[in-house]
Amino acid sequence: MTDASTAGSYREVIIFLVTAGVVVPLFHRLRISPVLGFIGAGALLGPFGLGRLAETVPWLAAFTIGNRSEIAHLAEFGVIFLMFMIGVELSWERLRTLRRLVFGLGSVQVLASAAVIGGCLYAIEIPLAAAIIVGLALALSSTAIVIPVLADQKRLGTPAGRTSFAVLLFQDLAVAPVLFAIAVLGRSDGANVGGALAIALGQAAIALIVIVIAGRVALRPLFHLVARTRSPELFMAACLLVIVATALTAAASGLSMTLGAFVAGLLLAETEYRRAIEATIDPFKGLLLGVFFVSVGMNLDPAVLLSAPATILGLSLALLGIKAAVILLAAPLLRVSRAVALEAALLLGPSGEFAFVLIGGAIAGGLVPDGLGQAALIVTTVTMIAIPALAVAARRLGRRMSRKNLGRARAEPMPGKQQNRVIIAGYGRVGRLVGEMLTRHKIPYLALDADAARVSEQRRLGNPVYFGDSSNPELLRRCDIATARALVVTLDNPRAVEAVVEAARAERRDITIVARARDARHATALYELGVDDAVPETIEASLQLSEAVLVDVGVPMGLVIASIHERRDEYRVMLKRREAEARPAFRARRTVGKAVDTREAAPKDGAQASKAEPAARSAGGP
Repeated sequence: MTDASTAGSYREVIIFLVTAGVVVPLFHRLRISPVLGFIGAGALLGPFGLGRLAETVPWLAAFTIGNRSEIAHLAEFGVIFLMFMIGVELSWERLRTLRRLVFGLGSVQVLASAAVIGGCLYAIEIPLAAAIIVGLALALSSTAIVIPVLADQKRLGTPAGRTSFAVLLFQDLAVAPVLFAIAVLGRSDGANVGGALAIALGQAAIALIVIVIAGRVALRPLFHLVARTRSPELFMAACLLVIVATALTAAASGLSMTLGAFVAGLLLAETEYRRAIEATIDPFKGLLLGVFFVSVGMNLDPAVLLSAPATILGLSLALLGIKAAVILLAAPLLRVSRAVALEAALLLGPSGEFAFVLIGGAIAGGLVPDGLGQAALIVTTVTMIAIPALAVAARRLGRRMSRKNLGRARAEPMPGKQQNRVIIAGYGRVGRLVGEMLTRHKIPYLALDADAARVSEQRRLGNPVYFGDSSNPELLRRCDIATARALVVTLDNPRAVEAVVEAARAERRDITIVARARDARHATALYELGVDDAVPETIEASLQLSEAVLVDVGVPMGLVIASIHERRDEYRVMLKRREAEARPAFRARRTVGKAVDTREAAPKDGAQASKAEPAARSAGGP
């Protein structure tokens, strides 16, 4: 039996889950980043909010988070998962495509902004180490808010979106070494900083070598073994194991846990399991980041803001001005148009979530005075709250720029990896043939498959095949379905095909979908779901047989091909007409079918088809 004291110890977790259940839907409906809601909830429910009234109004204690240490560990894991996802999302191809903006504009923005901010702080007699750390922290921007805001506006693929993403990418890369430096300086007593740094670098190098070697040797076989079980639960457990194990290994060697998770993400970024891992971990990252931002809000004292609102507002505007000026001045040197630079400057001007991590670690290590750190965190919070409004202003100002400048901006080459490629769901015999034909016509593609052995084999042959569930909406988003040219579904299980079509059509109404159908009846069902073309196996086989026999008996090849094409078009028109005529009855029958779907057995089409039903739910492949 659980006693009252034990049940009460879960109060903070329950309050957070209730907060998440209210904040996320509400702010999503209002089209405001939930990050701001979590920060506000933390400030309201924390010790500086309702917690102050709990002493005089005892019943309020049940609705406040008084023990910050209870959620501190979960909050730390939020940052760990974020750094892991940043590592997974990185790739040499993406860095190579955006290298001019990432290492050019990104490095200039971070270093120049940090130098100006740190120089201003040093000029008012702030210690040099504290000025540098706070300058670097405030120079970073908010990936957790800017990217979702751009995605909601469908502007990630625009020049301003790509420029902002490239700068954020460099900032994410810069976090790991800064965290390492803060950890080293925090452990040293100031007498022999150089020696402490040399020892720490040696330990870090050994630890990173061990992690990298162990990862390259063990990670791919581990995920290959787990993927063959076709168990989504086991795959999720393997992902969590890798993150926690590498984070703890890094911590044991004196590195930060976040750096270990980041390295693990980099190791998995080039494997065929990358996209499935992203789709599996993303919900954990979102929830744990919510805990992190709630803990951030708990550390903020609104009384400080109310005591000096003009000062805080002035410092916030100064921060926005410094960072925006750096981007606007550096943009012409890197061939970024004025319109794009202006939009990116407004988006990247506010500080971001890593300021809380860096400044919090520096305060704990005695490198930054508590008063300076709290002021910097309040400025960070104020500027982050302004990001949605700044995004709207950036969009409007961009539209008002001259059409000539906008035309040049939109003419910038798009990253080839993310634009106009075809997604192939299933890479069996049919999927491979489709991929070969696309390659022959120089059309880029990406394939998904559930068979781990098949994926490994195709990866060795150099084909862009990834392990994952084709019907998983999150995985489709990770495969850039928003910018894909078409989706080809080649799975041999009818229900798996329908699941992929439904998920894809829900994500994007205008994408071209070509799907493999079992027969004419299945093709009719697929047209009902919204495919552009359904290719029934039985009809195509009969047409190919007819073509072969007509040629063999002496009919000229040209006449045969023309008649086959004509007959194929007749079948397509007939199937679409049948779908339109039978639509009401089909929908009623489909509603009944879904109710008993879980009790029906998979179609017996050999061992491959018998395994396809559970695979379609867990890992999506033929």
